[in-house]
Amino acid sequence: MQNHLDTVDPGPFHLWSVTGNNPFDATIVDNKIYGLGSADVKLDFLCKARAMASISSKNPSFKLAPVLVGTYGEETGMMGCLKLIRKNKVNPKYALIGEPTNLSLANAAKGFVSVEIIIPFSRDEIQYRSEHNLRESTSTQSKVFHGTSAHSAHPHLGDSAILKMLSYLDMIPESVAIMEIDGGNGYNTVPSHAFLELDFTPVSNPVNSKIKNIFSAIKSLESEFKNHTDNGYSPNHPTLILPSITQDTFDKWMDFLRQSCVKNECQFRITDYKKPFSSSETSIFTKGCRDILSEMNLPNGLTSLSSTNESSLISRLNVECLCFGPGLRENNIHTPNENVLVDDLERATQFYTKVIERFCL
Repeated sequence: MQNHLDTVDPGPFHLWSVTGNNPFDATIVDNKIYGLGSADVKLDFLCKARAMASISSKNPSFKLAPVLVGTYGEETGMMGCLKLIRKNKVNPKYALIGEPTNLSLANAAKGFVSVEIIIPFSRDEIQYRSEHNLRESTSTQSKVFHGTSAHSAHPHLGDSAILKMLSYLDMIPESVAIMEIDGGNGYNTVPSHAFLELDFTPVSNPVNSKIKNIFSAIKSLESEFKNHTDNGYSPNHPTLILPSITQDTFDKWMDFLRQSCVKNECQFRITDYKKPFSSSETSIFTKGCRDILSEMNLPNGLTSLSSTNESSLISRLNVECLCFGPGLRENNIHTPNENVLVDDLERATQFYTKVIERFCL
């Protein structure tokens, strides 16, 4: 049983209205616990710990020893899970991966790729920016962009402040000098804020023209994504990498971005890549977990996740993986006022207890 113990950046504190503008202050309102990581997936870790404790207190004899693991870095490359695997700390037969699934069982998830694009300033711009800061009389214009945060796997549920900023840059002259540009907290969250400072004095070979060209290439690639659909996911096209996407298609997409960067004298590299995962619907583990959900009068159908998690790594070891946990995903995780029902925490604890009893004793 595995959970990641890191969280995303909470973003602007003033948006956490239910917790008194403090995302780290767990607050119970109307049978819901609010706070950063409440649904994704810190309280679920405690549910697993409670289940383990209730079984261990009976001094059972295990035929398959249960193991509870907390890893780190799920939001930034899953380094904790990688280290766990490389050091051979556990040798699991089955794995329950903590994910907010609203107490549904997920047997598949999209893959993940993170890319880095470095767009350099020209020599003229570097000199101008340096001189600009030393002049006695200079002026710039600043603009702040606001959006709505969401998990990057569900961009349609958010409103990207960076996209608003790039669209604004697309409408102004290319020759402007960009003095400062910033936005978002990480690649796995739709950014809720962005900042831009401009000097409208014309400069030669401006970085803004390169930003426009790269932005255009990305929009073109997003249009291509919509030609590859899988109705088992929401949204049904890639925002991450679908299991149905072939390696050739993936390589073609990455090469398109790489060539677009080369044409604009920019640097491109893939910083992280995780393959999609799926587990058999007819496996003993899947059937057993679905039976337990039926006993608890919970929906026992299978679902899929539009984001990636440690299953993409652990499943490579021929381990049967399933994802499960309390809490809603959409419009909840990676957003202010994240929350989970207290009653669902109790149901999750009961489910984990029954799983241990069925597969470990």
